[in-house]
Amino acid sequence: MSRYYPYAEVEPRWQRYWVERKTFRAVEDASRSKYYCLDMFPYPSGAGLHVGHLEGYTATDIVSRWKRMRGFNVLHATGWDAFGLPAEQYAVKTGIHPARTTRENIANFRRQMQRVGLSHDWDRELDTTDPEYYRWTQWIFLQLHARGLAYVAEVPVNWCPELGTVLANEEVVDGRSEVGGYEVVRKPMRQWVLKITAYADRLLEDLRLVDWPTSTVEMQKNWIGRSIGAEVEFALDGANGSLRIFTTRPDTLFGATYMVLAPEHPLVDAVTTPARAAEVRAYREAAAHKSDLARQEERTKSGVPTGGHAINPVNGERLPIWIADYVLMGYGTGAIMAVPGHDERDWEFATAFGLPIREVVRGGDVTKAAFTENRSGRVVNSTTPDRSFSIDGLAPADAIPNITEWLESKGLGRKAVNYKLRDWLFSRQRYWGEPFPVVWVDGEPRTLPEQMLPVRLPESADFKPTGSTEGPLANLIEWVNTTDPATGKAARRETNTMPQWAGSCWYYLRFLDPRNPDRLVDPAKEKYWMPVDLYVGGAEHGVLHLLYARFWHKVLFDIGLVSTPEPFLKLIHPGTVLGEDNRKMSKSWGNVVSPDDMVDAYGADALRIYEMFMGPLEAMKPWSTKSVEGISRFLDRVWRLFVNEDGSSAVTAGEATPELERVLHQTIRKVTEDLEALKFNTAISQMMVFVNEVMKQPARPKTLLEPFVLVLSPFAPHLGEELWQRLGHAESLAYAPWPAYDPAKCIEDTVTVAVQVNGKLRATLDLPRGSEQAQVQAAALADERIRRYMNGGTVAKAIYVQDKLLNLVVAGA
Repeated sequence: MSRYYPYAEVEPRWQRYWVERKTFRAVEDASRSKYYCLDMFPYPSGAGLHVGHLEGYTATDIVSRWKRMRGFNVLHATGWDAFGLPAEQYAVKTGIHPARTTRENIANFRRQMQRVGLSHDWDRELDTTDPEYYRWTQWIFLQLHARGLAYVAEVPVNWCPELGTVLANEEVVDGRSEVGGYEVVRKPMRQWVLKITAYADRLLEDLRLVDWPTSTVEMQKNWIGRSIGAEVEFALDGANGSLRIFTTRPDTLFGATYMVLAPEHPLVDAVTTPARAAEVRAYREAAAHKSDLARQEERTKSGVPTGGHAINPVNGERLPIWIADYVLMGYGTGAIMAVPGHDERDWEFATAFGLPIREVVRGGDVTKAAFTENRSGRVVNSTTPDRSFSIDGLAPADAIPNITEWLESKGLGRKAVNYKLRDWLFSRQRYWGEPFPVVWVDGEPRTLPEQMLPVRLPESADFKPTGSTEGPLANLIEWVNTTDPATGKAARRETNTMPQWAGSCWYYLRFLDPRNPDRLVDPAKEKYWMPVDLYVGGAEHGVLHLLYARFWHKVLFDIGLVSTPEPFLKLIHPGTVLGEDNRKMSKSWGNVVSPDDMVDAYGADALRIYEMFMGPLEAMKPWSTKSVEGISRFLDRVWRLFVNEDGSSAVTAGEATPELERVLHQTIRKVTEDLEALKFNTAISQMMVFVNEVMKQPARPKTLLEPFVLVLSPFAPHLGEELWQRLGHAESLAYAPWPAYDPAKCIEDTVTVAVQVNGKLRATLDLPRGSEQAQVQAAALADERIRRYMNGGTVAKAIYVQDKLLNLVVAGA
């Protein structure tokens, strides 16, 4: 038998044991407290997992194993978010059906997860491309539609002709698709839209119910963007109609010097004069190649005048109307009154184009910069021409309700609440996605009855874009042409598919009851397991996935399908694992580290422990393969605590020394507290301290080593199981009780006392705990280091804080 932990033999054996025995199968048990621990399930890419993915998976696995040992009934499952554009693009390039590549990728991901010992209940495994799964995704869409939360609208979208689909703002970089780098243009298209705005207030208010990172909560608040202000009507000069704007600062209305429309605003054509038409058209075409995100981030302001004017309702001034891409159609009304004296973007624009800048809140120099400080300023230059109304002299906070009330009394505006949040564009022009349960009859959409679900994605060998704004499903004429079951009329199926977000919005519920053919989830199972106690996944999902999932959950709550207002109680974002070159792991950088390579070289347990030892879970940190080797040596030392070189047991009878017993109890306490706080790295450090101390002693008492195996096992489960068996246990330690510690046995017998002379630290002394002042002072005066600083002086006074500090006030020193 080797002096080294034989991971290549031990780990596969225990992995087979867990799978064959279904060790981690979860069953509802009302007599036990539940713990639902969940990862954001992965997209099964062709590249497989890299070590960065495993950081979060290892953390949740350690917690799940620990909670089982604490007596909790743990649900820990995984599945595959398998629809999406990458698989479809691969199919377009290779001709290989995405269903085939998805199956192969899932098999590889499953193999990799099992190879590192993740304790999933594999009976609950899910795949969003399974018709028996997306049947219920389609069912949720029917519930949304029945409640007026799904509708069809013509909306401007990011259209990529090469990919043949609409892209989210986050999928567009510098006017090009993130996948493939193809040109993207803004164009109006018929889209299915979900009315997430109807839940804006609840999505905002219920953030108080969750334990999430502050940064993520703030991201969601900012994305929802609730603001209180006023809607104001500006009549068009020389034309019928008016421009409605939303402003949070109606107190600055008298400072408006021009108006700006988003290039997509429907009134652009109406206000543009013939002399400006060509310039406006060219600007709108250029703006169509930029995403909303790019437009917001651009430093240099651009725009063109339309030649039209609007009338300021408070003073009757004619304000020139411009179009500029820093104004977005998706926020407010897509039109703004520009107050350059008190808004930074308006000031930059006015300065660039020589437009007037007027001060209406005193306190700064608006010729040099916009003055945006509200609290210290006072309103000026804000009286109507007939002097019937004025807010001069008021603080902005007082002026806002004053002028809003006046606008309402004159029929010129009203108090309003606005949100940045826009309704969710829910259509994709793709093949590899969930079909909509919708047919079109006489130009109108009709939903299909529940008994016709699932609407299966048809087999096809043609995944290429159609060249129109319809998706590849439009090529499948036999599938597209159908009959409306309600009227018997000829009908045409919806040819768009749902976005990848759809399947990931509710998967955490299907894990509770994955094979139920009659319901999305059994009510009793939902009530037992929900909410998710710990949810772990990347910060990049801090807005969209989490916001969409919360929206669907609240709809399901309203229809009585779920019992909790929020799905995810506690949320953790693991920090990014960088490559050894301190750059993000990427195929393009060539710095991706495969877990398979690490397991081959050092074993799964070493990989798991290193994943957690790199640093705090939520911190960014670089990978170091050499450090994995160091962890491997640590596990070799653990092995040698239990196993002699000839393979015989190194474990001895008898009791541990008081010193080692103290280290054991300190280790149990430290690891327990650190697991509760998800401080895995410091828990591992304490286990290393324990091993170092025991290695110094010739005896290896079973009473000492057996509890340590249990403490180690969530981190290194294969080694834990092997050593547990060698200690004489026939059953897996997966449900063995977690060891308890005795607080009294954690206390050190000695303490370190700091000794000061005239307030300056001169030495430290290791003394028995609880020593009286006379004992400590005698030990200090006998110490050569202390006497040297006394210079023959005498102690005039001594100040003693027991077990911590002695300060000698020395006269004549």
